[in-house]
Amino acid sequence: MSTTPTLNGQVVGLAHYATRAVLERELAPTGTSFPQALALNAVANAGGTLDSSRLVDRTTSTLKTDAAAALATIAELAEAGLVRVLPADEARVDLTDAGRARQRRVAEISAGIAGRVYADIPAADLAVTARVLTLVTERANAELAAARG
Repeated sequence: MSTTPTLNGQVVGLAHYATRAVLERELAPTGTSFPQALALNAVANAGGTLDSSRLVDRTTSTLKTDAAAALATIAELAEAGLVRVLPADEARVDLTDAGRARQRRVAEISAGIAGRVYADIPAADLAVTARVLTLVTERANAELAAARG
């Protein structure tokens, strides 16, 4: 009898919540929440500047939350001096020097966790897992979009 579970939402969820709990524990001393880390990474990955609407879309689609929560996260980052919201035809969010430093620290923490958690898992297994989970995410997002009409 096999003790390996069948891949399902519970298995995926357990892995997500376990690794997120490790990340949140290690982020706590920096004063950075998980949604804030996600937003800092999104702006950094866009070169340090991102349209506010794109950041809201990225946050809501990734965290499956609403625009009010995403805007609250941006406001928290601005209040902490980690981003500046620049008015324009389309408001932009820019990382400050402090925001760049915080994002680098978040990236270091995340890389350290990944190095420990994924250690000794064969690269081929990680590649297959990534492909499968990407497909599952695409299908679940399609279901959500269809339900919204």
